[in-house]
Amino acid sequence: MDNDAVLERLAEGRLVEGPEHASDDYVKGLARTLIVSGDTELISAPAYLNAAAHAPRLQSFVSVVGIIQDELGHAHIAYRMLRDLGIDTDTLIYERDPADFRHPYAFDVPLESWSEMVVANGFYDRAGFVLLSDIFEHTSYAPWKRALVKVDREEGFHLRHGEQWMKTLAADPARRDDLQHAVDWMFLMTLEWFGLPDDLKRHRDQIDFGLKGRTNDELRQIWMSTAVPFCESIGIDVPAHRDTETGAYVVDTPFPQQFDEREKRWLTEEGTISWETVLERWRARGPANAELVEMIQRGRVELREAA
Repeated sequence: MDNDAVLERLAEGRLVEGPEHASDDYVKGLARTLIVSGDTELISAPAYLNAAAHAPRLQSFVSVVGIIQDELGHAHIAYRMLRDLGIDTDTLIYERDPADFRHPYAFDVPLESWSEMVVANGFYDRAGFVLLSDIFEHTSYAPWKRALVKVDREEGFHLRHGEQWMKTLAADPARRDDLQHAVDWMFLMTLEWFGLPDDLKRHRDQIDFGLKGRTNDELRQIWMSTAVPFCESIGIDVPAHRDTETGAYVVDTPFPQQFDEREKRWLTEEGTISWETVLERWRARGPANAELVEMIQRGRVELREAA
């Protein structure tokens, strides 16, 4: 099937039920999207596990373990569909170099406190909820639409866990500053999560083939439309506000900007940088990248060595 036939099928309101009903370009675009989704869900598991060590009590630790279990299930869904597209997912997961994983750079910056753990739920999982809700609503790939019914509900739980804890920490004078520090570096990190601005976006096939419905900038706006009011409601500062005339959310600091990954600090004083500079940072990966991928691949390596 060629691209025109796929587009005609979509124009008739029919979904794509499998690769046999799609063109090569459609399958390539779908695979690229699924790899990013699967890698993101997968890498969140070791990232959250490390952060869970800072849980204030056993019940909190168990809650994060439940979230980790959900994330691994979400990753399995994406990789299972990749296998249906003919991709060797064992090689994809266990043989890839850490730098070749396609999760957002945000997860390559280690989560090292309970405040960072719950802001990850409140910000990163909110981003995941926004992205996957858009795919659930608009995707033309029927197997993914059906699978995301479960995922959408579980991501909502992760988000609520983050919000509840952020409210609790914001109300505690002894923990409030730590929460604010986490928000200070993780807010812009999540804005980057949605990718290049629309005028620089490289893969138009996601929209053209109906793999998702909204553009990167539209999704970024949707994320801010809930994240900013929430932070304002608990008295936590964020560098963005809603323009009363346009209704759009405006970032009040240079964006994008340089990030000191060791100090977890944005170099606001250096002003705005190019997105090409951001891409260079993403390609180089961050300080936790190798450790997190090693945690995922360790069992396979140990099994091979024992054989």
